[in-house]
Amino acid sequence: MSVRSRTVHRTLRHLLRNWALFVALVVLWELVTRIAEDTFFPPPTVILGTGARLWLSGPAGQLFLTDTVFEDIVPSLARVLGGWLIAAVIGIGVGVALGRSRTGMDYVGPLFAFARAIPPPTLIPVFLVLFGIGTSMQLATIVFAAVWPILLNTVDGVRSIDRLQHETARSLRTPRHYWIGMVVLPAALPKIFAGLRLSLSIAVILMVVSELVGAVNGIGYELLFAQRQFDFPVMWAWIVLLGALGYGLNSLLLAVERRALRWQPARNTQQAQQLEGA
Repeated sequence: MSVRSRTVHRTLRHLLRNWALFVALVVLWELVTRIAEDTFFPPPTVILGTGARLWLSGPAGQLFLTDTVFEDIVPSLARVLGGWLIAAVIGIGVGVALGRSRTGMDYVGPLFAFARAIPPPTLIPVFLVLFGIGTSMQLATIVFAAVWPILLNTVDGVRSIDRLQHETARSLRTPRHYWIGMVVLPAALPKIFAGLRLSLSIAVILMVVSELVGAVNGIGYELLFAQRQFDFPVMWAWIVLLGALGYGLNSLLLAVERRALRWQPARNTQQAQQLEGA
């Protein structure tokens, strides 16, 4: 069996095992909720039916998507991705600068430690005063929370570059912009991606929290509205949708990470060892 065939076989086996466990848990959830008949915990079939009615019962001209998709889900996704991308740009840029500096973190490290210790939801009233109710406040909340894992992982990644790489680039008189783009960032990518994955999860959480307080639309707003109306199937439908969106975004980022880090010898060696053990 070729390496490619073994890789495909192992991937399919892994997917089947994971999905089998997931299906088993859903079936167990269905049975338990049917037996309990608890109003607060509807069965998965009821939740899925409610979700289909909420989001997939629109006209054919809208690909059967309802207005709720465009008025609530799309704005929430835009806030998550917009805030996360802003945090990525700030975190990577500042992280590279501080990682390249010998004394930068000595000055700003205590300030960063103080800012990171502040729970982002407690700053929502401050952002409401500064930006008012709307997308600006929500983006500020997401960026403040999501920037720290990216920034600190970038600093750590930049500082972990091998000394031999420094000496080689210096002996070749490599220009600074080539040095950063061709050596520093590629070497720091594993830790940068680790920060990006963590910050993406944080961005989803803070999107929901900010929409619970200062929003007139969005997933968090609809979730809170359903809870106040005691419409538990709708509430659970939004909760399940959040889990699906988080899983999908994380899977996309993992796919990008695998493709971006294919060149790393350590990663290739690890994959080869996994194939041998399969």
